[in-house]
Amino acid sequence: MKTFNRLAVYCGSATPADPQFMAMAKEVGAELARWGIGIVYGGGRVGLMGAVADAAMAAGGEVIGVIPEALVGAEVAHKGLTELHVVPDMHARKALFTSLADGFVTLPGGVGTMDELWEAISWAQLGYHNKPVGLLNVAGFYDQLIAFDRHMIETGFIRPAHAGILIARNTLPDLIDAMAAYQPHETIFSMKAARL
Repeated sequence: MKTFNRLAVYCGSATPADPQFMAMAKEVGAELARWGIGIVYGGGRVGLMGAVADAAMAAGGEVIGVIPEALVGAEVAHKGLTELHVVPDMHARKALFTSLADGFVTLPGGVGTMDELWEAISWAQLGYHNKPVGLLNVAGFYDQLIAFDRHMIETGFIRPAHAGILIARNTLPDLIDAMAAYQPHETIFSMKAARL
C-alpha cells in the first residue's frame, strides 16, 4: 500500500448555498492533517479552498498553496499557509501541483475543478505521471460525472486499460485507501511503442 506525503486537493473557490459542502471541506482538511498528509491546493482563502486550508492549518497540517498571479486578487490569496507559490498561469499551477503531490483528490467544484481533474486523468493516460486520481463523491455530487466516465468507457473513448484511473468513493477514508492501493496502468505512449 502506498503512503502519501502530500495530496493535491482540487475544489471550488465558491461558497455553495448547501452548508454540507463547506462542512465536508473542513473535515477533509482536518482529517488529512491528522493523518500526516500535507495538502497542495489552489492557494485561495475563500470557498471550499479556504475551508480545506484553514481546517488543515488549525489541525497542525502542512498546506502549500499554488496560485496564478492573475488570481491572487480574485481568489484572495491565503497568507497564513505553510508556503504560498505565486506562478505565472494555470499551466504552471497544474504542473506544480503534479510535481509537489503524490496524488490528487477532487472535491466538489466548478469549471476550474473539472479542468484540474480531467488534466490529471489525461496526464495519467499519457504517462506524464503515475499518481492516483481520486474523486470524493459527497452527497452524490458527482453521480452524473461518474456515469459519464462509465459511458466513455463503454463506448470505447476511454481504453479498457485506463478504466481504473479515476477512483471515486463516497467517503474520504475509503477514497484514501483505494488511492493507496492504486496500480498504475499502461500508458498510451507505452501502448504505441509496443505496436512499433
